Amino acid sequence: MKPTDYNFRAKDSILGLQFLFVAFGALVLVPILTGLDPSVALFTAGIGTLVFQFVNRGAIPPIFLASSFAFIAPISYGVQTWGIAATMSGLVAAGLLYVVLSTLIRIKGDNFIHKLLPAVVVGPVIMSIGLILSPVAVNMAMGKTGDGSLVLVPFEVAIVVSMISLFVTVFFSLLGKGMFKLIPILAGIIIGYIVALIYGIVDFTAVSKAAWFSIPNFTTPEFNWQAIIFILPIAIAPAIEHIGDMLAISNVTKEDYLKKPGLKNTLLGDGLATSVAALFGGPPNTTYSEVTGAVTITKAYNPAIMTWSAIFAIALAFIGKIGGALSTIPTPIMGGIMLLLFGIIATLGISTLIKANTDFTCPRNMIIVSMILVFSIGGMTFNFGGVPFSGIGLGAIIGIFLNLVLPQAAK
Repeated sequence: MKPTDYNFRAKDSILGLQFLFVAFGALVLVPILTGLDPSVALFTAGIGTLVFQFVNRGAIPPIFLASSFAFIAPISYGVQTWGIAATMSGLVAAGLLYVVLSTLIRIKGDNFIHKLLPAVVVGPVIMSIGLILSPVAVNMAMGKTGDGSLVLVPFEVAIVVSMISLFVTVFFSLLGKGMFKLIPILAGIIIGYIVALIYGIVDFTAVSKAAWFSIPNFTTPEFNWQAIIFILPIAIAPAIEHIGDMLAISNVTKEDYLKKPGLKNTLLGDGLATSVAALFGGPPNTTYSEVTGAVTITKAYNPAIMTWSAIFAIALAFIGKIGGALSTIPTPIMGGIMLLLFGIIATLGISTLIKANTDFTCPRNMIIVSMILVFSIGGMTFNFGGVPFSGIGLGAIIGIFLNLVLPQAAK
């Protein structure tokens, strides 16, 4: 039996819990920022990982799926505009878009997605996600609500707490050794929480009121065309990111997962995991790079370990005290960590352009990138039949359209 073969054993349960610990900080951060239930996110991360494993049962990559940062902005806007249930219908559709892409890859081959969504389109879309979110991070780091309309914590206290949380996260990212290097977000939250306790800005009311056993606050999607059309284009960026994650885990394990089970199946599993998560009211799922990093360090390539991670995530979702404790995390802690995370998202977009050797002396490339950024970040809105298109979704649509219609530069 090869190290990468699926072998479910009780002795691997501790490793599975360790990998969940690595993913925990990022996993719960997305629902906390977007107004969703962290307990539901734990549940849907576990369910999503199991769905992914079932779809790819012929050759299961050792990866864990959980909350996607790419959807923070659209979920936040959707929840405020249409409510959680309507927003979930858009996220179900986003997962189904993955399914459509996987079907097209199955028919036309892997190169199809690269032609439809080249780096010159995907890079600036990813950049715009981070840049659009940056004011939210700044407001929260200063002790305000994400939109800056209300002060939650005095500035003098908030800025100290947020900067310490940021510094600790950066410190662990750069100088952490072994497993500690893989939990920078969790470290930032813990140290920031201790500082917040010293300042007396933590309210434990939610913990005392929470029961030990509690059913997560599941939400059934409600069909809403506006939410679907708004969110659907944003799924393009994480779909491309999925390819990079598959390449990464293939390099780590020395197994070519792009060949077997193939991108057509891994993308299908990712899409179904996202749609299933939204059916319960959870955030979209994506493959977690930090868990891949943990696999690299431990050389634990058995994908059944991720089954244990999924089981623990589902079990923890029903412990009400955990959800209560997560709700006590002060806003400045989240803001400080978000300053780094959203900046990193923007730089990942730049990295996508660099890796593809995008030629910016070419007017065609400059036009596509500039239009995506300006339409995404500048606030442009188009209305079609009463449905507004704006932000990242509009930028993505403009980028795809321009890439298809603009002539290639003469060589």
